[in-house]
Amino acid sequence: MHGMVNRALQGFLVATYGADVWAEVRGQAGLPFADFEAMLDYPDEMTLACFGAACHVLHKHPNVLLEDLGTWLVTDTHLEPLRRLMRFSGASFLDFLHSLEELGDRGRLAVPDLDMPQIELDQIDPASFRIRARWSLPGIAPILMGCLRALADDYGALAFLRLDGIDRGVECLHVQLLDTAFSEGRSFDLGRVAS
Repeated sequence: MHGMVNRALQGFLVATYGADVWAEVRGQAGLPFADFEAMLDYPDEMTLACFGAACHVLHKHPNVLLEDLGTWLVTDTHLEPLRRLMRFSGASFLDFLHSLEELGDRGRLAVPDLDMPQIELDQIDPASFRIRARWSLPGIAPILMGCLRALADDYGALAFLRLDGIDRGVECLHVQLLDTAFSEGRSFDLGRVAS
């Protein structure tokens, strides 16, 4: 697995639970180093061991921890470039949903060798969607659910999201868009100059 994925897991654990928790997770996972390097590749088994240790140390169900990770990816101030990349997908949450299938290509523009999930969006009716996602590691649906909840808030939309099982190895989630203009949402300017 690409080091950026592992580094994101480490960053989430340190930022949310502290360096002592990360040290305990690292010890239980048997990592022979203190920190993941963002530009290195690691065996998938190491990523899974680290995540499993985090669930054990924190006494959290894997889906809960993955959803929290997804929320953190969009809301942490240090990851503002990721939020901007996602918000660049459209002026509304509905536009964003319709652009989800392009997310992998946009991610690979930034980091060409990054293993991005394959995402398909099926529109059931004007306000209901089924998202199908496949990734090299299990758990992409709860991560997406956390990202989508945070982005719905970011856009000011009201949406109900739930995991929708696994269909022939593809993880699924359901999105019910209740109100596209529920609240003001966070400010976002597509033309903002980076400082």
